[in-house]
Amino acid sequence: MPSETITIESSRERLVFLVKWGASAVQIMGYTATGFGWTPWNLYLFLVGVLGWFAVGALWNDKALMLVHLVALGAMIAGMTSN
Repeated sequence: MPSETITIESSRERLVFLVKWGASAVQIMGYTATGFGWTPWNLYLFLVGVLGWFAVGALWNDKALMLVHLVALGAMIAGMTSN
């Protein structure tokens, strides 16, 4: 039915909206934590934000968005494990 399709699409759009803004808020907290020197909390916040934006890229089927955040995630994990 068309109404079910609209409901499913609205649910998906709502999920993307929540993940996108949640990940953005967490990344802003990561920037704030970096500014105040709150290590390693800044890295944990950035990890959550990067994973959130990767999920948004997957939900949108946006390969460029997924690639950027996958590379960022890899760089962060490599940096964290080298220390």
